[in-house]
Amino acid sequence: MATVTRKKSAAARSRDSAAELTREQVLKAAASLFKRQGYAATTLRQIADAAGIQAGSVYYHFESKDRILGEILDLGIDLVHQTVVDRLAALPDDASGREKFAAALEGHLTGLLQHGAYTSASIRIYGQLPVELRRPNRERRRNYSALWDRLLAEAQACGEVRGGVDLHLARLIVLGTINWTVEWFDASQGELNDVVREMVNILSDGLFAAR
Repeated sequence: MATVTRKKSAAARSRDSAAELTREQVLKAAASLFKRQGYAATTLRQIADAAGIQAGSVYYHFESKDRILGEILDLGIDLVHQTVVDRLAALPDDASGREKFAAALEGHLTGLLQHGAYTSASIRIYGQLPVELRRPNRERRRNYSALWDRLLAEAQACGEVRGGVDLHLARLIVLGTINWTVEWFDASQGELNDVVREMVNILSDGLFAAR
């Protein structure tokens, strides 16, 4: 009897794994279509075709196109946010404001480019969506923006940020600049680490006082 139970458990795990893989295929297919042709013009049948499954199978994983959109928008923020948090956590306790800023930039760029299927779609379509579709994702975006606001405010309080810098505007410029990296970065034309290093240098030098 125990053997049968183990076999059933293994079969159940296999089914769960297959279902999770299919779910991810649906999300990636939808993200690609949303980015390319917009949310309104994308149908569930197109998503199913791109994911290589039957149209009705999409409903096994998601009850509507709106739910697919919501998850893509959330992933577009959460994956980047977590990468930034991890980079900051790896710094020593006495890290300077500039070092924290550089780590956050590196984390943002790395997360952005490693998870481009979701981040690119999120960046491209968010502003096109009606208010009711953007609303569930707003809190995540606010929380992530607040992380950057704290970093910049701490650096300014320590006298590291150049005088006269508008921190709110600085955050908008920094994030706006690096977010569009997903639109032009080509891994076949250069190394990610080189891009990250150069952007960190350019943006840090423009914001922080000379050392």
